[in-house]
Parts: sequence; structure tokens; C-alpha cells
Amino acid sequence: MASYSSPIVVLDSGLGGLTVVRELQTALPVEDIAYFGDTARLPYGSKTAATVTRFVDQIITFLLPLQPKHVVIACNTATALALPALRARFPMLPISGVIEPGAKAAIVAAGAKQCPAIGVIATDATVRSKAYDRAIHRRRSLATVWQLPTPILVPLIEDGRTTSDPLVKLALQQYLAPLVKHGIDVLVLGCTHYPVYRELIEQMLGASVPVIDSARQCAHDVASRLRNAGMLRGTSPASVADDSSAQRGSLRCYVTDDPQRFQRLAPRFLGVDIDAPVWVSPDELYAQRPNGPVPLSVPA
Repeated sequence: MASYSSPIVVLDSGLGGLTVVRELQTALPVEDIAYFGDTARLPYGSKTAATVTRFVDQIITFLLPLQPKHVVIACNTATALALPALRARFPMLPISGVIEPGAKAAIVAAGAKQCPAIGVIATDATVRSKAYDRAIHRRRSLATVWQLPTPILVPLIEDGRTTSDPLVKLALQQYLAPLVKHGIDVLVLGCTHYPVYRELIEQMLGASVPVIDSARQCAHDVASRLRNAGMLRGTSPASVADDSSAQRGSLRCYVTDDPQRFQRLAPRFLGVDIDAPVWVSPDELYAQRPNGPVPLSVPA
């Protein structure tokens, strides 16, 4: 049974969801967070909805013994393809994603324009799903949404390439050029990996085009949901009496491949070093029985 002291679970295909963790740690510094990066099976952006849904279902099932008070799908692809099915599969869990908060922020950034041009860069699967298109048009029906698949960016980021890399600059220039040509008013970073390149993207677009970080908006959304549910650590009567609630929250990471590499690259997303992640074999995830016991993970 989840309580105010239960952890927030954040999951993604790899390192990108750590941008959401970073924003959560800023917004909710006393909360404990468990992060799962499915590094053996990334990228999700080129996979079918059925495959992505199965992968995320397995991860949530694995983490159920932690009794999470909230599950964050910190992956635009998984949010677009799997969120409704996951909510139906785990009705007892509050589960949220990154698309609705990002779309809402884009409309706010567009201001009073009734027909704003909003650009979205994302994975192939997220673009194909048209999830951002629907989410934006629910809020501003006359908006023009230019969605552009940018499949090279996630591999570049996961490979540890920085904004000084000529290949990164070339990829961004080619991806952003058609959006600039269309005269977009706002750009949404439709993948939680992309904030790593945010500063360079902002430089390329210029100060007149706001860039929406879906990771940051997602963290604000989670904070609001927990506050409304009375589940924020340090705010309930019981937690006020608990001195430990005043301490900074912990972060524990799980990965399905190469924990050493994950630990080495994580500071680029978080801004701080992390403890060694726990390695979870994909075979353990596949072998799980629905609603059955979760196998023990293997320390890195």
C-alpha cells in the first residue's frame, strides 16, 4: 500500500528520463525516486505499440514491490503508445506521462495566438502516434502542428556526444531547418533525451521561439498531482512528525544493460554523480508472471 513516504517511480528506455528525475529533484527535493532505464532494449522510438506496452508493463510489474505512490512514464514514445493500456492494466497505480504537460505548456507559450504554428521534434513512433497533435488541438483547435521525426538524436545522446560535436550540430541544423522555414512560434522537445541539447537548439532557433522542455513540464505535473492527492512527503501530518522527511530524497537506478556505462553518463543528464545502478536481466522481466512475485535483481 503506497504512502506519502513511498517512492516515485520514473522509467524510460535509457538515460533520457533522467532529465525528468533532475526536474523532480528540483521541484520535490525530499522525495525518494526509483529510476528504471531499459538500456538493453532501447530505442523504443522504432518499435510497435504492442512491444513498447509489453516492455513497460514488465518494468512496472518488476517495481510493484516498491509500492510506488506515482509512476512516471518519462518517455514520449511510451506515453504516446502505451499510457491508456498501462492505466487499464494497473488501475491501482497513479500513472502519468510527458505529452499532456508538454502540449499544455506549448499553448501557454503561444500566448493569445488563435492559430499558432507549433513544432514538435520526437521519435518516429511518437510522431506516427499523432499524440502531440491531438493534445495540442484539444487546447487550441486552430493551431498548426508541424511534427518532425528526429531519429538520430537519441542514439547521439546515448552515445555521449555533446553539443560541440560537429555531427550533433549538423543533425540539429538539418532537423530544425524545415521548422524554421514553416515559421514556428513554439518548439516542443518531444523526447526526454532532447533537453541535453536544449541550449544549442535555442541558439539555432533564436530568442523569439520558446523551446518547451517536456521533462520539466512533466515534473511540475507530477508535483501538482501528488500535492492534490495529499501524497507529498513532508506535507502530511504524519510526515511532519518524521524528521527523516526533511532530508534530501534518495535515488536508486535500475538498468537492463551496461550499468557502468549508465553510471558514467548519468551525470550529464542529472548534473551529479549517482551510485552504481542495479542490473536487472531482461530475462527476469520476460519470465515474470502477471501479478506474481518479482525476481531478485542482480547487483552491478
